[in-house]
Amino acid sequence: MSSKGDQRREAIVAAAARLFWERGFSATSIADIAREANVPQGNMFYYFRTKADLALAVADVFVDETQSLITEADAASVDPRERIRFLLQRLAQSNRSRVVNGCPINAAVRDFRRTAPDASGRASQSFELLVSFIARELQKTGPRPSIAMARARAVVIEWQGGIALAHAFNDMTVLAESLRRAEQSLQIGP
Repeated sequence: MSSKGDQRREAIVAAAARLFWERGFSATSIADIAREANVPQGNMFYYFRTKADLALAVADVFVDETQSLITEADAASVDPRERIRFLLQRLAQSNRSRVVNGCPINAAVRDFRRTAPDASGRASQSFELLVSFIARELQKTGPRPSIAMARARAVVIEWQGGIALAHAFNDMTVLAESLRRAEQSLQIGP
């Protein structure tokens, strides 16, 4: 059981992640986050000295969640194709929220870059983890490392492009089609 302080810190980070995603980093104030987390504004600086420190904590959550997803995919099967398929299916589970608000990781990388560059770099590690995992699994199916890496990047590009267009059109079909194309491009479909 975590302490009350840990629970408050987690509530602050969760509120910040949600508000940064929905409103943007620069449009979200510390007061907004305190209100959303139900924490007195004066206590915020006890947990995070700066907004950039809070952005870094949000980025850490993204990396931790991505690593957990990869761990799940690793445990899902011994077949590399099945592991990639599992990963893509898990990514598809968040389609609805991605259509509404775009990609939270992409937003963090972009929005944090100017005033919280360390947080931007940390958030981008989520994409690096995804690309590395897909490339590693693809290599097990035969392609040489450079080809596997290029194909892995193409999958993440397809997914991210699908999110951007689905968000712009407010159409989940666009994102579903994008993930299907990503799976087909890897020749791992059913």
